[in-house]
Amino acid sequence: MLEKFIKIFNANSISHLIIIFIVFGITGSSSVVLSEPILNYLKLDEITNYTAVHMLLRIFVIIVVYQVLLIVVGSIFGQFNYFKKIQKRFLVRIRLIKE
Repeated sequence: MLEKFIKIFNANSISHLIIIFIVFGITGSSSVVLSEPILNYLKLDEITNYTAVHMLLRIFVIIVVYQVLLIVVGSIFGQFNYFKKIQKRFLVRIRLIKE
């Protein structure tokens, strides 16, 4: 089972896989927490009263914060190159950059 996860995440070893999971966990949690002050600063409640628009803008801010934090936290754990590849793959999939 661990071998399958190592292959899926292109990890070098079990310890590398653990570091990858830690970085994803910290980044995911932090992006949700840090997006709240950004949304308060932007005064999103005053901009729109529509729940759907509010949620879309919130998701957009969380995704942007997540991408920045992924590189920062990955760098702290010494995995800049690994997470740079992950981020590049994401940007190619949403068609912001070409491969």
